[in-house]
Amino acid sequence: MPVSVEHISKLYGAQKALDKVSIDIPRGQVVGLLGPNGAGKSTLMKIITGYLSSDEGTVQVNGFDVAAQPLKARRCIGYLPEHNPLYDDMYVREYLTLMGRLQGLGRKAKSRADDVIALTDITPEQHKKNGQLSKGYRQRVGLAQALIHEPEVLILDEPTSGLDPNQIVGIRQLIQSLGADRSVLLSTHIMQEVEAMCSRVVIIHKGHIVLDAAMDDLRRQPQSIEEIFRDLTN
Repeated sequence: MPVSVEHISKLYGAQKALDKVSIDIPRGQVVGLLGPNGAGKSTLMKIITGYLSSDEGTVQVNGFDVAAQPLKARRCIGYLPEHNPLYDDMYVREYLTLMGRLQGLGRKAKSRADDVIALTDITPEQHKKNGQLSKGYRQRVGLAQALIHEPEVLILDEPTSGLDPNQIVGIRQLIQSLGADRSVLLSTHIMQEVEAMCSRVVIIHKGHIVLDAAMDDLRRQPQSIEEIFRDLTN
């Protein structure tokens, strides 16, 4: 199993952000992670990627324990965080080449930078500095760096934030295609996005998973996904 999360708990002081959460994500599946603000979505993603440690439970990525084998686990993950950090003084192609080298690509880093620039449709902006980009293009560069090392697992926190409607369509199609042979976990507040991209939906509320269902099963329900979400999180 590419991603296996077992009984993860996380405390912030007296507040329990996650309470014994378990989830598996097989290859070839795009999982939409939904929940109101403060539900624990970003905390769960940060624990899977190794940016946060859990207080209880285990996470394995491609068989590597995230706590015991963090570097091996991280090499299998491409991560786009909610607040996408970029080196603003670096040019797009320069930055992506650096990210490739940091991921151990060596001489292949430049050619992989070209590949992901084309894949995420940022060719017209590649000679600009990151600090000169619109928010939409910054998101695309963030997605490109997540893909540079061809990871088996993608963790995407609000991947279409800041994109215009035309850009959103393209990125949705890209994420769907990437999910054909990878494990993808993405968070979003946009229900249409879940319906367009995801094969499975997980709703988290107050640190607990309150729904884990296939998208096809939810489509057969009399309620819309938005109505189901509202009923489970009120």
